[in-house]
This record gives sequence, structure tokens and C-alpha cells, in this order.
Amino acid sequence: MAELQPDYYKGKDGNDLFDRFEHGLLTPDEVAGFYKGNVIKYLTRFKKKNGLEDLKKARVYLTRLIDFEDVKEDEK
Repeated sequence: MAELQPDYYKGKDGNDLFDRFEHGLLTPDEVAGFYKGNVIKYLTRFKKKNGLEDLKKARVYLTRLIDFEDVKEDEK
């Protein structure tokens, strides 16, 4: 997953863009939509573009979405 989260995406506080999205930069609905959109994007293009790399990216976004939704459920 390091190839999806290079160090230059981290701020001085150590948070990356995913963390920033989930902690206030976007609303919860926007975060979920962003993750879902990227899962769909990478799944639909993998055969014609980057193959296995795109499947791995889809998995990263799907895992983030699952973890994000899991935290939301725990907060209820």
C-alpha cells in the first residue's frame, strides 16, 4: 500500500490524505462516496489499463470504506 500513500502525501502531523478526509476535510457521506467511486473506477478499468495494480488499488479503497463504515457503526 506504500505505493498508494507515498510520504509526500503526509503532512507535518503525520496524517495522510485518507486521515484528513475522514477527520473533517470531507463529510462522512463524501468520504464514503469518494471511496466507493474509486473502488468502481479501479474495478472497471483494470483489464484495459493497469491490471493487477488497479485491483490492488480497488482493494485499498474497499478496505478503507469497510473500516470507515465499521467505525461509524461503533459510534452509534
